[in-house]
Amino acid sequence: MKKEEKAQVIEMIGNALSEYSCVYLTQTQGLDAEKTSELRRACFKGDVKMLCVKNTLLKVAFEQSELDYSGLYDLLHGETTLLLSNTGNAPAKLIKAFRKKDETLPMLKGAYVEETAYVGEENLETLANIKSKNELIADVVALLQSPAKNVISALQSGAGKIHGILETLSKKEN
Repeated sequence: MKKEEKAQVIEMIGNALSEYSCVYLTQTQGLDAEKTSELRRACFKGDVKMLCVKNTLLKVAFEQSELDYSGLYDLLHGETTLLLSNTGNAPAKLIKAFRKKDETLPMLKGAYVEETAYVGEENLETLANIKSKNELIADVVALLQSPAKNVISALQSGAGKIHGILETLSKKEN
């Protein structure tokens, strides 16, 4: 590969890294063409971008990035496939779902999610359970709305009681 071509690939990887907030490094070596195509389709449906990259070029792209991916440098050996997403748990859920068909692959090498590096296969369950930013915002909104709903409900039931009492009293006077 010529120097210009390498620069273009590094730039392409860098652009992809800047577009997505979550980076997963996986090993898909051992998947046949049919299963690889299946994985690509699953990634497309799950809004996850899949890239097969050379480790040396990926490391250069990591180093040129504004984010600190240094926690993933030691994982750049063997075959590496990038799974990129803006939802922190989407690639982990995709890997778990895909593994129901094939027990071992793709294998998680590591991930960079919410400014934290996760190294090793044992973090897959943790990553799958991470809530996205939108899910956390929805939880906070629900918690904030709950007391207000209780107050409104109490006021409405109190108003109904007062209306009932006034109606009863007005009928008694007749």
